[in-house]
Amino acid sequence: QVHLVESGGRLVQAGGSLRLSCAASGRTVSTYTMGWFRQAPGKERDFVAAVSWSGGSTYYADSVKGRFTISRVNANNTLRLQMNSLKPEDTAVYYCAASIYESVVEATMYTYWGQGTQVTVSS
Repeated sequence: QVHLVESGGRLVQAGGSLRLSCAASGRTVSTYTMGWFRQAPGKERDFVAAVSWSGGSTYYADSVKGRFTISRVNANNTLRLQMNSLKPEDTAVYYCAASIYESVVEATMYTYWGQGTQVTVSS
């Protein structure tokens, strides 16, 4: 089993930055693809970013390319999401997830999920 806990979400003004973290415990996630997803009120859970087990490959939703950066530190079982130039439309609950499959971006391919952290961007 893998237990994921997100942190770092808060209220921020448009144009600001935030860094989300995800701490994994239980089984090591060093061989898992790790991803970030988000869900806004009344909307489906959307893919944000993912990183391969080695950290060598990263994937981003078009809406966040150039603004968000995903990274992982396998030695600490930690996943991060650096979010810059935030926009009101980035407001959502952000979820950390782990997948045994390589380099996947579909939510259905992720087995383990955190409880989420709220990010609110004010205009």
